[in-house]
Amino acid sequence: MAEQNCLVTNDWICGEYLRSRSQELTDATVQHIGITVVSVLIGLAVAFPLALLARRGRRFAGPVLGLTTVLYTVPSLAMFSLLLPVFGLSAALVVTGLVLYSLTILVRNILAGLEAVPEEARDAARGMGYGPGRLLWEVELPLALPAVMAGLRIATVSTVALTTVGSLVGKGGLGNLIEDALPSFFKAQVLAASVLCVLLAVTADLLLLGLQRLLTPWTRISGTSRTPGTAGTDRGRDRRTDPDGPGGPAGLPAPAKVEAG
Repeated sequence: MAEQNCLVTNDWICGEYLRSRSQELTDATVQHIGITVVSVLIGLAVAFPLALLARRGRRFAGPVLGLTTVLYTVPSLAMFSLLLPVFGLSAALVVTGLVLYSLTILVRNILAGLEAVPEEARDAARGMGYGPGRLLWEVELPLALPAVMAGLRIATVSTVALTTVGSLVGKGGLGNLIEDALPSFFKAQVLAASVLCVLLAVTADLLLLGLQRLLTPWTRISGTSRTPGTAGTDRGRDRRTDPDGPGGPAGLPAPAKVEAG
């Protein structure tokens, strides 16, 4: 009886709300996940060629990085207003805005990862007959994965949070529940939707971290292969070019370890 009364007394923690509104919470969570996943995937697909273009030289890097930075500074309300005549009140409006916001993070991290590839790794690949395309996909991109995945994690968590802004046009997932609850200050709904947003962000980050560790096993090997007794003897050796040390993909030198921000 006390749990049923928590709706009447407007308590923050209310089990009856979770039971009676479970389907509503599920639908909002599914919409939130869908918008986030689509936005991040499209953002990654757009950011990759932009990063390759920026890598060609300063005359391309300046405009690309400048444009993505400017897009990130546009307030969400203004962004949605500018996109409204094109997409109308649809999920595409929210997805497009989120894609534009993700570019500044993804482009910069992809570019940083590619530029951090050791030149000796490129020279070794060219010496084995690798062309530009094969060099990119089989050497540079695998070695750049730690930085790329770090940017992807940041962009994903940021997108989970920004998706709630889509409630301005009724396509905000869990943000819709928060906005609906604010006029009457429905505490249980505000708390439940907010906690679910945080859980989504944490879960997405952990899943991407696990994927990063799976795709870059050499970063764990290079980080754990040194033993305390050999610290002095290894001091003067370059671990990236040590023929006896662990290698990166395709037998090439292992990249420097890149930590997520």
